Amino acid sequence: MAIDGLTPKQIVEKLDQYIIGQEKAKKAVAVALRNRIRRIHLAEDIRDEVAPKNILMIGPTGSGKTEIARRLAKLVNAPFIKVEATKYTEVGYVGRDVESMIRDLMAVGYNNVKAEMEEQMKEASLPKVEEKLLDLLLPGSSEKDKKTSAPEITPEGAIILPAHLPQEKIDEQKNDESAALTREKFRVMLREGKLEDREVEVTVKRQPRGPSMEIIAGGSLDDLQNGMQDLQNMLMGKNTKKKTVTVREARKILQEETLDSMIDVDKVSDIAKERVEQSGIVFIDEIDKIATKNQNQSGSVSREGVQRDILPIVEGSKVNTKWGVVDTTHILFIAAGAFSMSAPSDLIPELQGRFPLRVELESLKKDDFKRILLEPKNALTKQYTALLATEGLKIEFTEDAIDRMSFLAEDVNSRSENIGARRLHTIMEKVLEDVSFTADEHAGETLVIDAKFVDEKLTGVVADVDLSRYIL
Repeated sequence: MAIDGLTPKQIVEKLDQYIIGQEKAKKAVAVALRNRIRRIHLAEDIRDEVAPKNILMIGPTGSGKTEIARRLAKLVNAPFIKVEATKYTEVGYVGRDVESMIRDLMAVGYNNVKAEMEEQMKEASLPKVEEKLLDLLLPGSSEKDKKTSAPEITPEGAIILPAHLPQEKIDEQKNDESAALTREKFRVMLREGKLEDREVEVTVKRQPRGPSMEIIAGGSLDDLQNGMQDLQNMLMGKNTKKKTVTVREARKILQEETLDSMIDVDKVSDIAKERVEQSGIVFIDEIDKIATKNQNQSGSVSREGVQRDILPIVEGSKVNTKWGVVDTTHILFIAAGAFSMSAPSDLIPELQGRFPLRVELESLKKDDFKRILLEPKNALTKQYTALLATEGLKIEFTEDAIDRMSFLAEDVNSRSENIGARRLHTIMEKVLEDVSFTADEHAGETLVIDAKFVDEKLTGVVADVDLSRYIL
């Protein structure tokens, strides 16, 4: 039986377009994602028994852990959220509690489902939006504002036929006909795009500025103040305001309002909750920062407390959200950390057991840096070429320049802190600093970046170990 979705090989191929190397990590993530789809196709009696195999990715900074998460978010057709472990605190401390990651995931799932439904209803909403725009352009011209021309009956019971209407009634009918013609003319102009820049006044709802759930669950003082202000405005009836915008902007506002009125919120919530529970993915970055190497060091209580709070979420528990109670039993958790100052064994044993699959990402070498500069869709060389092309300056990187920058990246990483691919950002910026500064003066020219050019900009800095520590 064939199942839909990307196969593990296809997922790895997609990740290869942006991430160089790290085949083990890509393969582990691809299999985990595919298993999510496979589980959905199982019989109900066995489906609940198949628990997700959570992954712990270990590797130096700049090796691609976070990039894998960013690209996964665009690949998977499932609720996905990336969070940092350092933003959470133990229950009882000021800050966000770990349950808020599930509330955030549910918000992502809700918005995804809502966006899908809006796309399906977009075509049906267009006529309603058009009528509302015409009402704004021609106040009083809508059908509901017109008086009907049905025959009137006098107190004596005599029927006044339309042909025998008083002159003022006839004039009123003519005005209505004229207004109808004007409305149709405006309709044609609206469809032809001739009124896009005309300004109209629309009534819009005030957007809530503070997250309602976070007011109670460890929100900041600013969130609490904003939430209280929104509550006060709502109680006083100040939940709408008038806004002067162009027809182009008014169309977007009216379409959002129309689609909101057409969508069944309860249905969206139910579908989103089902998706989050069955195929949701949470990527927890910087998990090494809550590991406690020395049990007696200051701050360990809070960090270890965060680990204890994460335990039930990863194992499976019920979390209250404003869309209902979410069961986390089958949500996939992927954790990542550099573990430069600690080791995975410094996590509490119970949490280690919740992440049975461990993948180690390798440090990047010269050949990896060379591929990073050339192959990905978002390669740095392509980015800088496109940026400077906007000034009319064309730059070309020779192969020996790429080799030289790759060698220097590996060399500096080996002699100072290893920051992985992020070293290329500092090197490229230093090499092209003067070029970027005077790019507008060289419009129409072509600049060739070779190894000699790179050495001129970097040799002095690289040779001085102390200087390179601060500049590169």
